[in-house]
Amino acid sequence: MTVPKNHLSNELEPKQRIGFHTSVEVRWSDMDAYQHINHARMVTLLEEARIPWLLVDGKPTANLRHGAVIADLHVRYRGQLRHEDGPLDVFMWVDKVRAVDFVAGYEVRAKGKSLDTPAAIVASTQIAAFDMNTQGLRRFTAEERTYLESWQRV
Repeated sequence: MTVPKNHLSNELEPKQRIGFHTSVEVRWSDMDAYQHINHARMVTLLEEARIPWLLVDGKPTANLRHGAVIADLHVRYRGQLRHEDGPLDVFMWVDKVRAVDFVAGYEVRAKGKSLDTPAAIVASTQIAAFDMNTQGLRRFTAEERTYLESWQRV
């Protein structure tokens, strides 16, 4: 399989890992009393990172912004991230695509850290397409499925 250039995390990355790279600003209010990013705020930062990857106009998955639900969420903390570590570097990919849902994987690092550096946060979300009119799950369109599969690691 030939991986499109815009799907490479870094053209010089020896592992040629497929993924979408973005950065997310850390707000002062994201911190808790222990001076690291609060769990609930980290989940929100992951959500913000998905927007340019999946939900902006022009993306085949943009309609998910009108109907999608988080079916499952896992966040593993391998290190602390603080306000001064921002903007956070978020690397995302697709682990699995099924008829109505997919699993997105995440690695979160402090700004400037290489992908070879162990991630401080490793997470996954199972996201299902949802029809607001019928209040039920819907199947992905062919375009949505193709786009999601293009981000899947082989």
